[in-house]
Amino acid sequence: MTATVAAPAPTAVARPAHRDPQVLRWLGAYTASTLGDSVYHLALSWAAVRGGTPAEAGLVMATSAVPRALLMLGGGVVADRFGPRRVVMASDTVRCLIVLGVAALVLVTAPTLWTLAGVALVFGIVDALFLPAVGALPPRIAPHDQLARVQGMRGLASRSGAVVGAPLGGLAVALGGPGAAFAVAGALFALSLPLLLALRIRPLTGEAQKRRHGTASGDLVDGLRYLRGHRVLGPLMIVIALSDLGFVGPLNVGLVLLADQRGWGASGIGWVLAAFGVGAGGASLLLSVKGRVPRAGAVLGWTMTVGALSIGALAFVPRLPAAVGVALSIGLFAGLSGALAGALVQTECDPAYLGRVSAVSSLMSLGLAPLSFPLTGAAIGLWGVGPVFTVSAAVCALAGVYGLASRGVRRAELPG
Repeated sequence: MTATVAAPAPTAVARPAHRDPQVLRWLGAYTASTLGDSVYHLALSWAAVRGGTPAEAGLVMATSAVPRALLMLGGGVVADRFGPRRVVMASDTVRCLIVLGVAALVLVTAPTLWTLAGVALVFGIVDALFLPAVGALPPRIAPHDQLARVQGMRGLASRSGAVVGAPLGGLAVALGGPGAAFAVAGALFALSLPLLLALRIRPLTGEAQKRRHGTASGDLVDGLRYLRGHRVLGPLMIVIALSDLGFVGPLNVGLVLLADQRGWGASGIGWVLAAFGVGAGGASLLLSVKGRVPRAGAVLGWTMTVGALSIGALAFVPRLPAAVGVALSIGLFAGLSGALAGALVQTECDPAYLGRVSAVSSLMSLGLAPLSFPLTGAAIGLWGVGPVFTVSAAVCALAGVYGLASRGVRRAELPG
């Protein structure tokens, strides 16, 4: 595939991603936005629980999922047509304004569940724009041979946002109620804006620019056609879909039911999730430091296949310390395979199509895979934890085997 991003001047000195001011500004903005997202979700859930029944609170929290899934592919078209930085900035601006507005509302009155559901609905629409755009930014700010490092750094930022954001939101709620937590989330979204504004985006070449002037529906069809015909990206989307389908159910719904059966309690769930986070963060750190994993496609397939054994084993571990060790293993394997999949998407995709390709990838992970939650719960009720975790592990292993069987994915390499 011919490169479509303007090459840097011959005199430019390439810098590693962790020393590149462009990448660091992007990383700071992404981290602030991720933290704000975590704090916002905690504030929203707390306000919803205080304003209604647990079932009603669950409906409020689920409201954002529908527009996010329905509009994600369109968000990819918007990112490619108008440029990822503009879309990310617009997304965070909307987040900032609406969250600060809710914070002001909470100071004068208790928001109704309908108000909170409306906020969640807007956030779902914004996510459908934000996620493809943020995935399309790295190739426009970093050299091609640094994209794997950038992906690792993005993984670290995501883990940090999840680990730090929830306690930060909890502290804000404890000190000033949900209004204070909404205000903190809004301030974090606002912090990302000047960092995004300072980014210098490398323009697309004339050939890539031409691809951005069709109709919206034509752009979407063109992007899907490009993805289907790509020797690496087409099969890689199937790998990502299968791995997420087998992974998210057990590690969300299944873990809660498993902990309840084993008597581990809420603290046990916390220890297992913390171990998973440490393992996944370690894998992202490895990619950030190393920058390139030889035979990345083959390593991706093998880590998915071997990591599936750990997912299946979690259901048969009777004691919490052993479960924590297994979760650490799951995090390492899943974190490395996920980071490699993201890095291959970044490096294999023509930048003119990256918004649409990122939209498809995000739709698999955040739009379709969560649909397995109720199915996982119902299956565990019928057949128990062990069989369901075993089937889920088999689906994850199938993802790895499919990746190894695909010549394009198996032979894919990261630049370096």
